[in-house]
Amino acid sequence: MGRGLPASLGVSRAAAFFSQPINLVFIGVAGIIAFLALYPSFFLLYGSFTDAPLGVPGHFTLHNYVQAYSDPTAYRLILTSFIFGIGASGLSVILAAVLAWITIRTNAPFRRLFELTAIIPNIMPPLLISISWVLLLNPNNGLVNAVLMRLLGLEQGPFNIYTLPGLIFVEGLILTPLAFLIIAAALKGMDPSLEESAKTLGSNDFGVAARITFPLMRPAILAAGTLNFVRAVESFDTPAIIALPARIEVFTTKIWREALGSFPTNHNLAAAYGVGILVIALLFVYFYRRFTSQVESFSTVTGKAFQPHQIDLGRWRYLASTAALLLLIMMVVMPFLVLVLVSLLPYYHVPTWETWHNLTLSNYRYILDTSRVHRAFANSLFLALVGASLCMFLASLTSYITIRTKVVGRGLLEGLVFIPWAFPGTALALGLLWAYVNFPVPIYATIWIIMIAYVTRFLPYGLRAVSSTIIQIHKELEEASIACGAGFFATFRRILMPLMRPGIMAGWIILATIFIREFSATLFLYSPGSEPLGPLLYFLYLDGMRGRVGALGVVISLICVILIAIAQRLSRWEAK
Repeated sequence: MGRGLPASLGVSRAAAFFSQPINLVFIGVAGIIAFLALYPSFFLLYGSFTDAPLGVPGHFTLHNYVQAYSDPTAYRLILTSFIFGIGASGLSVILAAVLAWITIRTNAPFRRLFELTAIIPNIMPPLLISISWVLLLNPNNGLVNAVLMRLLGLEQGPFNIYTLPGLIFVEGLILTPLAFLIIAAALKGMDPSLEESAKTLGSNDFGVAARITFPLMRPAILAAGTLNFVRAVESFDTPAIIALPARIEVFTTKIWREALGSFPTNHNLAAAYGVGILVIALLFVYFYRRFTSQVESFSTVTGKAFQPHQIDLGRWRYLASTAALLLLIMMVVMPFLVLVLVSLLPYYHVPTWETWHNLTLSNYRYILDTSRVHRAFANSLFLALVGASLCMFLASLTSYITIRTKVVGRGLLEGLVFIPWAFPGTALALGLLWAYVNFPVPIYATIWIIMIAYVTRFLPYGLRAVSSTIIQIHKELEEASIACGAGFFATFRRILMPLMRPGIMAGWIILATIFIREFSATLFLYSPGSEPLGPLLYFLYLDGMRGRVGALGVVISLICVILIAIAQRLSRWEAK
């Protein structure tokens, strides 16, 4: 009897645990996320430690790591990657800090216009921004170089985009909006009473900024810099357009060369480099989380409503607005305008006065008449519609479990969601190739493997969008539904989902725009029948079809603008 009591007690506890629907939901959601996050991680490691090609059983070996990291060129690759990451993140933080300070802390005219910086990443794909700057600063026929040569009588253009500084410059512009979001949020949440006290004690604006504002902003600046370092090191969009032609080797270009750009391919060696970039990403994302926790500990927000302290710039306010406008022009206006121009040219060349008489819509007719483009649009829209829906449904359940329940193990669920957030696109793609090449269900070389990559990598984005909404829903509504006899599933479907709809729809649209423009992981995973828009753009660019790239880029950007406008409208509706 005495021995049977603990066993029966354990059985009763297990029965009580499984009798609760929320626990079953937790097990299901945790199982799905664990599979999405850990399965490709394991196979990325497996691929790096085996001596057999992709899809063939092999033996354990360290040869791939020895070959990858004992090569003298590996040290130059690592150094170049760190210089690229530090340079791009540093430039983005400087530009974002200046823009955030002008927008939030000064009386510069039109400062609200500059807050559009926050939505730029979802308007133009990074691949298109990189292509645009190549068209502008190409040393041979870049538009900016050509104009300066004519105006100043120069024999050669003063700028060369195919250099490490050029690579850093373009990636820094691409990353600036992300840093702006972090720094601007910290500036808005800073209690102005500390700065006002310093001014009362005799400090001027410079002294207040140096002694009060900047120390309080330091954790946010470090968080933005650390996150953007990770984003730069794992980026493949900009290196694919600038670094590969310039023979500048970084981690992502090396992975591409070994997995796709050489014959025979060496996925084992590529996996070893993928593990290296994953370790770097995980390490710096850990630092990012430490810095963001410091942002919370440095928080000076009280229960009182306040307006951030604004500095009167006097006559300098117009110069500040000009500087902010210049940044906005470089980040989105110039790249978009050059795409429009190139899309209307019969062939790519430096425009002359005669050019305006030869403008054509033939590149747009190519989009309407070509089956390959139609198929790419269909594939991207399918990935956007279905992928974003799956991602938001999973994010909604995850958010509910982690925020509104006390299920044992919900912290583990948060950790599982955290893993794909740090997973570089190229490393994730390699892990998925190894994971699904012999999978019982035919997923390899289909559009479904791309779908899995998107949902895995961008689930944290959907989680962030829906979490901010579910926090605002009072728990009494849920309790009243349960008191009236509704179960978990009925309450979630009839009460929570309708109230969460604005946040879910806004997050869905953001994810849809990301899925439409994704490139880095897609290039490794697509097959000819499942080619989305990202690889199509890249191969048209490699084939020299600049006009067709411009036309396709304009159409994609306009679609993203429409989707973002809808998301903004939903966000304002939610705020009301």
